[in-house]
Amino acid sequence: MGQSAIASAAYCSGEKLFSEYYGETSDYTRKGGVSHSEILLPPQAPPEYADRQTLWNAVERAEPHPQAQLAYSFDIALQNEFSPEENIALARQYLLEQFVSRGMICDFSVHLPDKEDGGIANPHFHVMCPIRPLKENGKWDAKQHRVYVLDENGDRIRDEAGNYVFNAVPTTDWGNPETLEEWRKAWADLCNARFGEKGLSCRIDHRSYERQGIEQLPTVHEGPAVRQMEARGIRTDKGDLNRWIKTTNSMLRNIR
Repeated sequence: MGQSAIASAAYCSGEKLFSEYYGETSDYTRKGGVSHSEILLPPQAPPEYADRQTLWNAVERAEPHPQAQLAYSFDIALQNEFSPEENIALARQYLLEQFVSRGMICDFSVHLPDKEDGGIANPHFHVMCPIRPLKENGKWDAKQHRVYVLDENGDRIRDEAGNYVFNAVPTTDWGNPETLEEWRKAWADLCNARFGEKGLSCRIDHRSYERQGIEQLPTVHEGPAVRQMEARGIRTDKGDLNRWIKTTNSMLRNIR
């Protein structure tokens, strides 16, 4: 992460938090848009980690390297077809089943932007998970462990300097591409199951358009200024380009 874990957590939750490591306060209480935030703990986590400032200060203290990555950070889209309460419950269920069950701590915040700027509502939730796993006693574990290279007799091999040769192996599989793919699919499956329960025909797919074999042109980012102009009926170059892209994509879908 490009900033302190405390600063990131304060931004995501819209709170004011103090970093003991940096001696700085991050105040995002005026940011708005945060409808819900909470911390989900596995059984072995100290109960005081339910407090956001306590948790992320503990994470920062546990890391001896100042430039090290402290947390995994995800942004996950919620569904406009569900109510805010349903989306929060769905996010909580997903995190408990896919992350907390693995022993991970999840700090998540739901953002529900409004439509006053002329944009399209994009409900989503931010998730921050410490990279260091917790031991069964609630203490922080190492991110990696050493696996020594052995010769044909099972003895450790030394390098030219006389040091044992080893490979640094991650303690968990949380950072593996395969795990990320599993998480993405699990979210799509959970949302699609809920769509089915509500009698809705819409579905989402965790795969890219390319992997699905769908020809789609990406739209360009408009930004709040362009969206405001478009909402007032003022045509813009980016708006015209996105309208052309959407029309072209619709034509591509119809000829498949």
